[in-house]
Order: sequence, then C-alpha cells, then structure tokens
Amino acid sequence: MTSSCSSERGSSLGQSSVEAAVLLPALMLVLALLLEPACLLYTRAVMLSAASETARAILTDYDGELEDCREFALRRLAAVPEVPLLHVGGRADWEVSPSLDGGRASVQIRGHARPLPLMGAMGALAGMCDGEGVVLSVRVEEDLRPGWLGGTYEEWQEMWG
Repeated sequence: MTSSCSSERGSSLGQSSVEAAVLLPALMLVLALLLEPACLLYTRAVMLSAASETARAILTDYDGELEDCREFALRRLAAVPEVPLLHVGGRADWEVSPSLDGGRASVQIRGHARPLPLMGAMGALAGMCDGEGVVLSVRVEEDLRPGWLGGTYEEWQEMWG
C-alpha cells in the first residue's frame, strides 16, 4: 500500500512541473506584451514634454539663436535611458527641429526604439519602421499670444499704465 501512495504522489509532482513549464512562458509573453507599449509610451511622453518645454523656451529666447534651444531639448531627452526598448542610437539619434515663425514656435523631435519582435512586426505593418527601428515622433506648436487675447501690446500698456 505504501508503494502505490508514493507513485500517485510522484505523478502529481510531475504534473505541477509540466503545468509550470507551460504557464511560465505564457505568463512571460503576456508581461512582455504589457510592458512594451508602456516603455514606448514613456519615451513618447518624455519627447512630448521636452518638445513643449523647448517651444516655451523658443518663445522667450532673447537672441534668436535656436541652437541653444536644441541643446535644451537634448538635455531633457537624456531622461530616456539608452535601452533598445526605449531608445537606440544615443544622443546623435535624436533629431530636434526647432523653428520660430513670428509669434509661433514649433518643435519636432524624432528618435528610434527597437522593441521586441512582436511589437517590431506590428510597427513594420503600420509603416512606423525604418532601418534603425520603430520611429517615434512628436510635434508641438505654441503661440506667444493666445487667440482669445484681444488688443495689441500698446493697447494693454495704455490700459494698465
């Protein structure tokens, strides 16, 4: 009787090992599918924040030279770690294009990430890939004077002067 009990117990231990061998890869795949978009969204959020801050810096730039505003954006983009899932290519990969047209500032930031194969395939199908990986791009435009603000600068000086 002892031998039959031990053989039943041994088979149940083997069954749990097989279940774990099937469950663990499936669990890791689900975790990767949830983690990958979060990493790409983090990179995009940092890019959007850097572009917004740079656009405000352009509007208050005193010398009209936009290279210092570009460097400002690159310092903000350093918050993205150089991990292929987040960003590849280092500082040289970031394309920061600031411009000022009258009272309207525009900043476009472009970079690359190299996600895991499943997201990479989805990005390739969506046409968001080039030779370096998935292309992440943001564009921000800011006005010096909001559209709802009426009057000219001189009229405001007269009113409050």
